Amino acid sequence: MKNYILVMVIVLLGSCNNDKKTSNCPETPTVKENPFPEKIKFPSLDSLTVFANLYHYNDSAPVIVLCHQARYNKFEYSGIAPKLHKLGYNCLAIDQRSGGGIVESINETNKEALKLNKAVDFLDAEQDIIAAVEFAAKKYKQNVILWGSSYSSVLSLYTAIDHKNVRAVIAFSPGDYFQKEKGSLTEKIKTFEKPMLVTSSKEEAPELSAMLKDKKLGVNQIQFIPDSIGHHGSRALWESSNNNEEYWKAILNFLESLKN
Repeated sequence: MKNYILVMVIVLLGSCNNDKKTSNCPETPTVKENPFPEKIKFPSLDSLTVFANLYHYNDSAPVIVLCHQARYNKFEYSGIAPKLHKLGYNCLAIDQRSGGGIVESINETNKEALKLNKAVDFLDAEQDIIAAVEFAAKKYKQNVILWGSSYSSVLSLYTAIDHKNVRAVIAFSPGDYFQKEKGSLTEKIKTFEKPMLVTSSKEEAPELSAMLKDKKLGVNQIQFIPDSIGHHGSRALWESSNNNEEYWKAILNFLESLKN
C-alpha cells in the first residue's frame, strides 16, 4: 500500500511538471519573497559611490525611489519599504551623502564622501537623488515615483519638475528652503502637473499650505493634513509613530490613484 501511494505521488508530481494548468498542481509563484533587501551601489553624477537597499518585486512592478531626511540614512525606510514591497512595488532606498547614522545603521554614502573630501551639504545630495532616479528608470525601463523626506522632499520636488524620468512625487515635510540656489519652489510648483502628494506634521501644515497657496490642487495633486499631531518626515509612517495609520491610508490611496 505504501509503495502504491509513493507511486501515485510521483505520478502527480510528474503531471504537474508536464502540465502547469492542471487544477491539482500548486500554483507557481510569480514573485520570490525577498525579506532582506539586496545591497547595491551605483555612481552618483560626480562618480561618488551611492549605497542603497533594493527591494525587488519583479521587473514590471512600479518603482519607488526613497530618499531620507537630514542626519538619517536608508534605515528611515527599513520598516516602510518592506510594506510597499509586499503591496507590489520595487523600492530603492538610498543613502544620500548628506546624512548620518541612525540607531546602529551608518550612512555609507556619507562615509565615502567624507573619505574623499567631498562636500556633504543638502544641495550636494541632489546629484545622488538624480542618479538614483536615472539608475532605477534604466534598470526597470520605466519612470519612477520619487519619495522624499524633509530636505530630500524639497530636492525631490525640484527633480520631479525638471526630469522626465519621474512620473509622480511624494514629499514629506517640504519647504521652500533653497530659493537662492534653486529658485522659488513656490513659483515653480504653480505649473507642476505631475501627480504629487505633499504632507507634513499638523504643525507644519500651514507653512506647506502657504507654499501651495497659488497652486490649484487636483485629483492627483494632494496636500494631506493629519488629524493627529503627526511627525516631521517619513518617520510619520513608522510603527512607533502615533497615528501612523492615517498617513498610510493617504499614501496607499495616492499610489492606487496612479494605477488609473
